[in-house]
Amino acid sequence: MRWDNLRLDSADSASGDGGQGQLPMFARDAVVRTFDTPGFRGMTFYEVHAKSIVSHVPESSHMSFRWTINPYRGCQHACRYCLAGFVPILMADGTTKPIADVRVGDAIYGTVRDGYYRHYAITEVLAHWSTVKPAYRITLEDGTQLVASGDHRFLTERGWKHVTGAEQGPEQRPFITVNNKLMGFGGFAEPPKDSVAYRRGYLCGMIRGDANLGSYSYPRGVVHRFRLALTDAEALTRTRHFLGTFGVLTDEFDFSPSMVSRLPMRAIRTSSEGNVRAIEHLIGWPQASDRDWHCGFLAGIFDAEGSYSRGIWRVSNINPEIIKRTTAALDVLGFDYVLEPSNRANGLVVVRLRGGLREVMRFFHTTDPAITRKRSIEGVAIKSDAKLRVAAIEPLGIELPMYDITTGTGDFIANGVVSHNCFARNSHTYLDLDAGQDFDSKVIVKVNAPELLRKKLASPGWAGEHIAMGTNVDCYQRAEGRYQLMRGIIAALRDAANPFSILTKGTLILRDLDLLLEAAEVTDVGLNVSAAFVDPSLWRAIEPGTPAPERRIEVCATLNDNGLRCGVLMGPVVPYLSDSPAQLDAAVRQIAAAGAAHVTPIVLHLRPGTREWFLGWLRTAHPDLVGKYAALYDRGSYAPRDYQARITAQVRELAEKYGVGRANPRQARAVRSRAATAAAPAPAPTVAQPEQLTLL
Repeated sequence: MRWDNLRLDSADSASGDGGQGQLPMFARDAVVRTFDTPGFRGMTFYEVHAKSIVSHVPESSHMSFRWTINPYRGCQHACRYCLAGFVPILMADGTTKPIADVRVGDAIYGTVRDGYYRHYAITEVLAHWSTVKPAYRITLEDGTQLVASGDHRFLTERGWKHVTGAEQGPEQRPFITVNNKLMGFGGFAEPPKDSVAYRRGYLCGMIRGDANLGSYSYPRGVVHRFRLALTDAEALTRTRHFLGTFGVLTDEFDFSPSMVSRLPMRAIRTSSEGNVRAIEHLIGWPQASDRDWHCGFLAGIFDAEGSYSRGIWRVSNINPEIIKRTTAALDVLGFDYVLEPSNRANGLVVVRLRGGLREVMRFFHTTDPAITRKRSIEGVAIKSDAKLRVAAIEPLGIELPMYDITTGTGDFIANGVVSHNCFARNSHTYLDLDAGQDFDSKVIVKVNAPELLRKKLASPGWAGEHIAMGTNVDCYQRAEGRYQLMRGIIAALRDAANPFSILTKGTLILRDLDLLLEAAEVTDVGLNVSAAFVDPSLWRAIEPGTPAPERRIEVCATLNDNGLRCGVLMGPVVPYLSDSPAQLDAAVRQIAAAGAAHVTPIVLHLRPGTREWFLGWLRTAHPDLVGKYAALYDRGSYAPRDYQARITAQVRELAEKYGVGRANPRQARAVRSRAATAAAPAPAPTVAQPEQLTLL
């Protein structure tokens, strides 16, 4: 492994805005060296002096341990899902904003699953970051265009798919092709211009629809009056502002409606004859109206008399002229609608927009009504008749600044289609790593981890509790080959006789066999490797980026042959693909032959994000199983308890059959050689209870 281009960075350069100096807050004052290495193209490693190394695990995580050590922050294998900075995102108020301008804490739309369908839901931006990547343009049948990296994922009718991929080899993954259909309502429409015509049109629709305006003669003289009372502050504020731009000043006040059941209202008013005459002029029907006026009028009349609920857009009025002008404006903008006369004596007429959510969203974005409540699509199913078939995927031949966000729902709406984000990034925030600071390309290395650990273990307040490693990110990731932090960490735990455990999917742990043996002489050492199944074809299809299962089981065998008790987390057991009696038998037989101390079956867990990716792959690779999975996971992320119990019982029986947990001859010799445990009886066959670990 080559580590080139070593240079020293000051704290100032490390915390700057450009280049490689962008660091998480906890590291900005502690960076000592920065590495770029050809061995990990596109990765930068920051050596830092951390302030702490032993982290407390929140009780809400429901883990069986309270303390953990993470010498590395960030992941060399993190996915990078990025969009060009100008791609618009749907905000919670119904407006749009370029993804480059979105900020942590913003409320936006994502989706949540409810039964068999996804529905739009408001979520929060938890992280925001950028990188530079080769750009691809995705064009849909309706003309919607998105510019994204090849690693970005969109929701299709067949699940989550990347922009690019390969049918075979290490780059194999679900990817979109021409004729795939993306899910959503289609590209965002252009917003209206904030012109004089738009403002006059809005005032016309709002004031004619919901205001009191006139001059009234009384014995004592003529009274001029304008008053607009609303429960929604956004429309009232916009009307007052627009009037002010034309020189009409109004007073705002609390308005008490005559009906006690009505909601609290605010109002604006003026009794000046000049102001009333000016308002009458502003809202007069124009002889010739342009597109801007029509956009403004529709926004105003919708705020005044419109509604959108249960998927239906309506505007109602008894004035024939207002209905005529409303339909004329809809015609100008190309909307399809129907008139629904009511049976009321007052002659109420309802204008109903047709075309579903696709046309409703086009209306909102084209006209820009002010009232957020009326623009809400929360709870609406993402089903749509929009023409979102993929027409073309083109490499642009250039690298562009790319942006991505993490949200509470794990997705967001990019130019009208459902877009995936990297939900795993935010899982590191409780470890004081800012998930928005280039998690995917910068690995923070706590070079002083062994020294910090020794201080912690020697402190009077430390009670010698168990410490778990490898449950968040693999402590034996490739960078460990150079830094060898785990050797110092294990040595410190050995010297303090502090119990610990390690979970890994790699083979680098064997490098530290000597230290593990020494630690096991003085304290409890728990070791586990993860091996889901032994079918090589299934491994290539589902876990192509991990070491082969037999290599991981060999690690378990080596550790056990040297007298260290190592178990296997047999997860995930994949329903209908790796759960047959023969497959479970083959896996447990190999695990037993490795001398595993125990075996823990963990049934496939389909969390949001993983669920869509896996089911998309299933539709392509095993379409006959889609219905079975729909039935098995219809109530959430976990398989039914009876299914999990059946798998656990089968594995327990196989563990007893093949002697999992009973020491083999080499283990027996190792045990007898250790005086402290020579008299201990051989452990009985055990099957640990299922536990979902982050690493898996």
